[in-house]
Amino acid sequence: MKVLFIGGTGLISEAVSKLAISRGIDLYLFNRGNRDGFVPEGAHVIIGDIRNPQDAAAALKNEQFDVVVDWIAFTPEHVSVDIELFRGKTKQYIFISSASAYQKPPKHYIITEDATPLENKYWQYSRDKIACEQLLLDEQAATGFPVTIVRPSFTYGDTMIPAALNSWQHPWSLIARIRAGRPVIVHGDGSSLWTMTHNTDFAKGFVGLLGREEAIGEAYHITSDEVLTWNQIYEAIGAAAGAEPKLVHISTPFLISHDPELEGGLLGDKSVTSVFDNSKIKGLVPDFDAALSFAEGIKRTVAWFEAHPERCTEDQAWNDQMDRIIEAHAAGFKK
Repeated sequence: MKVLFIGGTGLISEAVSKLAISRGIDLYLFNRGNRDGFVPEGAHVIIGDIRNPQDAAAALKNEQFDVVVDWIAFTPEHVSVDIELFRGKTKQYIFISSASAYQKPPKHYIITEDATPLENKYWQYSRDKIACEQLLLDEQAATGFPVTIVRPSFTYGDTMIPAALNSWQHPWSLIARIRAGRPVIVHGDGSSLWTMTHNTDFAKGFVGLLGREEAIGEAYHITSDEVLTWNQIYEAIGAAAGAEPKLVHISTPFLISHDPELEGGLLGDKSVTSVFDNSKIKGLVPDFDAALSFAEGIKRTVAWFEAHPERCTEDQAWNDQMDRIIEAHAAGFKK
């Protein structure tokens, strides 16, 4: 099977790329060639820029693929380019959407692909993903464009310390803060339910979708079945760091009042209880099993960072912001 990944070197797609190659898939990566260290052995690289439609068309003009996966399409404009590029040139186009596209807050805490509406008034990122899905389904209805939609939730791996509040560029900041005994913010009372999925588990479900005619016109989320409270998540991170975290619970509205950019990621996603029913992906990919617990997965992540000390950097601006919010929150209590 000849498969093209647009991108293919990110946190989630890297694990999928490695598994796909191990299963004998002839994998091509289309990107600008800026992350050679992340290209798995055995993958072919086509150099080009998907954000330059003319450049992409020239680089891909003589290629046909059984499957095309775009890991870096975020807006309808991005998807429109893909439709023009790959119409008649692939048997399956997989769009990477997001589980944050599901209704927030949902009418029922158990999320299913076909019963939970797509609606997110808090996060433009999610609304753009919804618009992409609709554009692709409209194109399929009109022309038969062979689309499959995949909605990952919070998926992590070696290079991410996953938390609702952490520095994106310097994720080790949270571990350093815990080890230093500094307080760590948890949104709300920490009792809402959430799901963390290791990228190697996600990969098992995803690779099982490649080339599957039954998946055309369908949407799937792929997550762990392990459900944890945010308190349990932070406690597991602390255990992996070897130190008990000093949790400070602060309401989501208070956090957003200090940093409005948190609204999408919190009200539009992580502060809302979400439990995913994975029956649909398991029905098509029976060997999909998210076997790695978060407690074990985060230990692996911390160990990876410790083996790569150059990645154990801290974000002073983020630390200062956390301290300011904690101080302002503490000042609001009666003495």
